[in-house]
Amino acid sequence: MVVGAGPAGSSAAFHLARAGVDVLVLEKDDFPREKVCGDGLTPRGVHQLVRMGVDVTGEGWHRSRGMRWVCGERHVLIDWPNLARFPDFGLTRTRHDFDEILARHAQAAGARLHTGVKVTAPLTDRTGRVVGVRAAAGPDGEPVEHRAPLVIAADGASARLAVALGAHRDKARPMATAVRRYFRSPTRSGEEYLELWADLRLPQSDAWLPGYGWIFPLGDGRVNVGVGVLGRRGRRTPDLRAALAAWLERTPPEWGLDEAGADGPLRSAALPMGLNRRPQYGRGLMLVGDSAGTISPWNGEGICQAMESGEAAAEVAALALTRPAGPGRERVLQSYPAVLDRRWGRYYRLGNAAATYVLSRSGFEPLLTRIIDRPALVDGMARLLTNLTDDPSRDAVDHVVNTLVRLTPARAATR
Repeated sequence: MVVGAGPAGSSAAFHLARAGVDVLVLEKDDFPREKVCGDGLTPRGVHQLVRMGVDVTGEGWHRSRGMRWVCGERHVLIDWPNLARFPDFGLTRTRHDFDEILARHAQAAGARLHTGVKVTAPLTDRTGRVVGVRAAAGPDGEPVEHRAPLVIAADGASARLAVALGAHRDKARPMATAVRRYFRSPTRSGEEYLELWADLRLPQSDAWLPGYGWIFPLGDGRVNVGVGVLGRRGRRTPDLRAALAAWLERTPPEWGLDEAGADGPLRSAALPMGLNRRPQYGRGLMLVGDSAGTISPWNGEGICQAMESGEAAAEVAALALTRPAGPGRERVLQSYPAVLDRRWGRYYRLGNAAATYVLSRSGFEPLLTRIIDRPALVDGMARLLTNLTDDPSRDAVDHVVNTLVRLTPARAATR
């Protein structure tokens, strides 16, 4: 059973169904639905869509060639690298229908999808193991129970199922907050680059914002515009509404990034990062996506990581379910955190340190200012932030980035 039909849940359901597993997906909303997001996919995220067989060539998909970093009066264009492991283009698409595309894709693979079912609590046996969920179904909230030998929680940043079982967030790891709004901007909607602004200030302050602003073209006459900021222990989250407003006042009037060009309200969301919820498996419950805190601490990217975690969970679950219930199956399921650690562990530990000790204090501006005129350093920083390298390395930049990650200490053994 998968709780939640976002990118993590639908990816898990798709890969489970393709492996021949009978999988039920419970989603509290009906499609299409709104979701606060930047709507951007790097080539790593596109790779996951290609692996799932999603058609990314039709209407509604907008390709990007790379990123444009803006810092004061200077900017630099960075094309996505030409790698053997990943496509050489990114995508944007509004989450209004992106999630439904993935959910229907999982359905087509054989998953059963029930929408309008709000999961309220885990269902446990006498030993405390999760054997299903309690839920409220339909407009009248009819109480129902669903049982399964394994539950995958893809219920987002709130992580209600995980919290109910005591899997709380590690407050020592980074957490971010973001706001975004759609604008009608024909002059910017067809851009080929995802635009990131590093030189934003904290409201009523000369200090740099510990984050960045973005303008992501959607190709349909609109852009997704937002600001994300890293949190810091002991410090209040800055007024992101004010930060966004102050930034947009700097943009040219013809871009249409003002109240007259707004296409919908300003919305905000929390961004759990760096695998900040543990354990990712326990007592019959696996965590994927935002529920597990899989958002990258380097750049706030989350869609790709959600899909990757869903795929990883499905691989472990499908293998575990080939064994009868008992110690053998449990040994396989308990390997899931190690699978995530092999995929992201060193990279995220390095990112957590960078987010905590550098980016949450001074943001990207001081760093970018020093390297913006040095193409090799900019390329290296871009590949590090987006986790886009070939392995084995294809060039010196790959080698440096891969070596830096490999030199990061492995996770200490825990119970």
